[in-house]
Amino acid sequence: MSTDQNQVWKNCIDIIKDNVSMQAFKTWFEPIKPVKLEKNVLTIQVPSQFFYEWLEEHYVPLLKRIIRKELGTEGRLEYSIIMENNFDNANPYTVKVPTTNKKAIKNPAVSMPLDMSDNPIRNPFIIPGLRKLNIDSNLNPNYSFDNFIEGDCNRLARSAGFAVANKPGGTSFNPLLIYGGVGLGKTHLSHAIGIEIKNKYPEKTVLYVSSEKFTHQFIDAVKNNSVNDFSHFYQMIDVLIMDDVQFFSGKEKTQDVFFHIFNHLHQTGKQIVLTSDKPPVEMQGMEQRLLSRFKWGLSADLQTPSLETRIAILEKKMYADGIELPKDVVEYLAYSITTNIRELEGALISLIAQASLNRKSITLDLAKQMIDKFVKNTAREVSIDYIQKVVCDYFDLPIELLKSKTRKREIVQARQIAMYFAKKMTKSSLANIGLHCGGKDHATVLHACRTVNNLQETDKHFRKYLDDLEKKLNIQ
Repeated sequence: MSTDQNQVWKNCIDIIKDNVSMQAFKTWFEPIKPVKLEKNVLTIQVPSQFFYEWLEEHYVPLLKRIIRKELGTEGRLEYSIIMENNFDNANPYTVKVPTTNKKAIKNPAVSMPLDMSDNPIRNPFIIPGLRKLNIDSNLNPNYSFDNFIEGDCNRLARSAGFAVANKPGGTSFNPLLIYGGVGLGKTHLSHAIGIEIKNKYPEKTVLYVSSEKFTHQFIDAVKNNSVNDFSHFYQMIDVLIMDDVQFFSGKEKTQDVFFHIFNHLHQTGKQIVLTSDKPPVEMQGMEQRLLSRFKWGLSADLQTPSLETRIAILEKKMYADGIELPKDVVEYLAYSITTNIRELEGALISLIAQASLNRKSITLDLAKQMIDKFVKNTAREVSIDYIQKVVCDYFDLPIELLKSKTRKREIVQARQIAMYFAKKMTKSSLANIGLHCGGKDHATVLHACRTVNNLQETDKHFRKYLDDLEKKLNIQ
C-alpha cells in the first residue's frame, strides 16, 4: 500500500474515470488536489463548500468504495475546502468524512454553519443579507419579444431564445450563446428571454448582468474577503444572463470563479444565456475548459439585417412612438445605415428631433442632411442597394428587372449606370458590385464603367441622366 498521497489519489482517479462520464470527471474530479496522507486518512482539497456538498450528495458510494480499496477498511477521506488559487481568501477549513459510516457522510460536522438563515448570503448588487426573492433582475421592460423584429438575419437566435424562455433549463440550448456585431440586437434578445421567463415563471430568479459588472463584483468580493458569498449568490440564480462574455478575456481568476458558477448552474438544470461579439472558436484569452462549456449548448449568430428587416424595424419604432414619416425618408434611412440597428434607430430619433426643434417638415433633403451630419462615420459611403433604388426610381423600373438577366437596351443601360455609380461612390470590390447586379463578374462591371464614361462624353442626354442621378444621390 502506497504512503504517498499523490499516488493514492492517482489510483483513485484511475478507477473514477471508469465509473463516471468524461464531463462529470472534468467538472467534479479534475479540480481536486491531494493534500496529505496520514496513516489511513487522505485529505483532498476542493474549491468550494458547494463542490464538497455535490461530491457528498452524488459520489459518496463511489468514493467510499475506492478509499476502502486503497487504504483498507479503516480508510477515511477528509476535505480541505478552499477557493482554488486562494483568491486571497480566508484560510481553508476541513470537513472530516469517515468512509466507514454512511450516515456520518451524509451529515458531516463542519467547522462553519450551513444555515443560511443565520448567515444570509451577501447580494453583490445591493446590500448584505438581501434574500433571494428580493433580487432585482436588471431587465429592461422595453426589450421584449413583441418589439424584436424577426428576419432571416436573426431567426435561429430568436427561435432558440423563445424555446428557452418557454422551458428554461429544459432544452438542449443550455447554454444559449448569442453572438454578433455591435448593434445587432444581442442585448435586446437576451433581455427578451429574461422578461418572457419572468412572465411565465414568476417564481424563478432571473438575473441579467454584464461581464464588466460581474468582474467588478468579484474584485470587491476578493477585497472584502467574501468570495464564497459571491459564488453562492450566483449559484442561487435560476436563469443567469451574462452579457458580453468576451470581456472575460485575460482575466484568469474571474474566468475561474465563473467556471465553477457555470458548472453548478448547468449541473442543477438552471438556464444560462450568454452574449458575445464572436463565436467561442474565435474568442482569444479564454481558458479552454470555459470555451468547451460555451459549446455545450447552442451558439446562434445575429447577422446584418436585410433591407426589408431594416424597414420593418423603423416602421415598428414609428408605430410604437406614434410617428408617421414619408415612405421615401424611411427607405433612405434603411438604405443608408446597413450594419447597425442601434444607429438606425438613433438616426430616426435624430431626424425627428431635428425637425421638431427647427420646426421643419420631415423631407428627404432633411434626412440626407441629418445622415451626413450625425452618422457620417457609418453613412458617408452610400450603399449599392440605395444606388440601385435611385437609378430604378429615376428610370421608373422595378429593381427586380435591374438584377435580372434581361438584355433589353433600357435595362442594360440602367444596370450599367448603377454599376458605374457603385464603383465611383463605394469601396466595394468589382466582384461584390457584380454580385449585387444579378451575379455579374468583375469584367462585366469594368465594361459597364467604360461604356458609361464613353457615353457621357458623346451623348448630352446621357450626361444629363448622370448629372440628375448624382444630385439625387447627393454624394460630394
